[in-house]
Amino acid sequence: MSHILLVEDSQVEAEKLTRYLKKQGLSVLGVTSGEEAELRLKQEKPSLIVLDVILPGESGFELCRKLKADPLTEKIPVVICSTKDKEIDKTWANMSGADAYLTKPVNEEAFQQTINQLIG
Repeated sequence: MSHILLVEDSQVEAEKLTRYLKKQGLSVLGVTSGEEAELRLKQEKPSLIVLDVILPGESGFELCRKLKADPLTEKIPVVICSTKDKEIDKTWANMSGADAYLTKPVNEEAFQQTINQLIG
């Protein structure tokens, strides 16, 4: 079974995305900040990371850059899900190394297709 690390500080969004992932038979570990995500990644390596941009402390873009620069986590696919829907935000995600960018509210079908493409 594939394990997903969900980094989302909104309880409502976290519950919705967790539901979508579990429908696909995936196990989900939810955290609410980049710092908490980094601690979890020292203990286990997920198949994929779903990451919000606006988080307490460092932003999702900053965390994504760190993960993609670290040899231990650089190969883990990162899907950014954010309310930020401008082209500049998508460009920042791309420059940060994100593998996909989806805007909220996330379309369940598009979300599931993206996850399937990245964890195959």
